[in-house]
Amino acid sequence: MKKYVCTLCTWVYDPEIGVPELGIKPNTPFEDLPEDFLCPACLADKSAFVEV
Repeated sequence: MKKYVCTLCTWVYDPEIGVPELGIKPNTPFEDLPEDFLCPACLADKSAFVEV
């Protein structure tokens, strides 16, 4: 699965890990994150992320 990085703070979304503290289970592709997903580190929205 593809990883995505926040261009504002460099936090990386790794779909193999998910974001358990936000209720996002492992193996959740970035495309399947809710539209209102915010970066847990800086609160940027999904548009701030790019594929790495």
